[in-house]
Amino acid sequence: MRKIWWKILCVVIIFYVIIWGFIGPVPRLAIINESIRNTYFHVALWLAMTTLLLLSMVFSIRYLMKGNIKDDDIASEVAKAAIFFGILGCLTGSVWANYTWGDPWPNDPKLNGAAVGILIYLAYLLLRSSFEDEQRRARISSVYNIFAFAVFIPIIYILPRLTDSLHPGSGGNSTFGSYDFDNNIRRVFYPAVIGYILLGLWIAELRIRIKQINRVREEALIESGKL
Repeated sequence: MRKIWWKILCVVIIFYVIIWGFIGPVPRLAIINESIRNTYFHVALWLAMTTLLLLSMVFSIRYLMKGNIKDDDIASEVAKAAIFFGILGCLTGSVWANYTWGDPWPNDPKLNGAAVGILIYLAYLLLRSSFEDEQRRARISSVYNIFAFAVFIPIIYILPRLTDSLHPGSGGNSTFGSYDFDNNIRRVFYPAVIGYILLGLWIAELRIRIKQINRVREEALIESGKL
C-alpha cells in the first residue's frame, strides 16, 4: 500500500480535474468565455512538463557524478513523459488559440518557442538512439539534457516576456489577475498540476521497469551464450 498510495491519489486527482474542470464555475471573461477551462489542461500540462524536465536534468547530473546507469534510465524516461505532456500542451494550446485568436498557430514568440523547445528534446531522443554502447549513450545524452534544459527555460519563459506576445504576462500583456484567476480556478488548477506530475512519474516508472527487465534478460542471454 505504501508504494501505490500516490498512484491512487493520481487517479483521484485526474478524475477530479476532468469532471470539475468541465462543470465547475469559472470567471466570466470577455473573448475567453468558457475556454478559460483550458487553463486546467494547457497551462497545467506545461507546468507539469517543466517540472519533469527539471527532474530529468537532475538525474542526468546525478549520472555524470556517480555513473549509475539507473539514473540515466530515470532521466530519459522522465524526459519522454515530459515531451508527451509538451505535445499535449501544444495541441490544447492550439485549440485555445483558435477560439481566442482565430488561428490555431499564430506567429507568436511563445508558440514558436514552444515548438523549438519540443524539437530540442526530440533531438535528445534521437541522440540517444544513435549510440549502441550504453555508457557512452548515457554520458553524451546526459550532457545534452543539461544544456537542453538551460536553453529551454529562456526560450519558453524569458524571451517571450521581452517581446510582443499574445500570451498573458508577455510583451506588456497583463497576466491573470485576482479576478481572472480566482479561487474557482485555483481549486482545480493546482490539483491539475500535481495530478499531471504524478501521472508523468507513473508513466516513467512503468517504462523504467520495462527497460530494467529487458536489461536483465539481455545480460542473462549473454551469460548463457544465447546472445
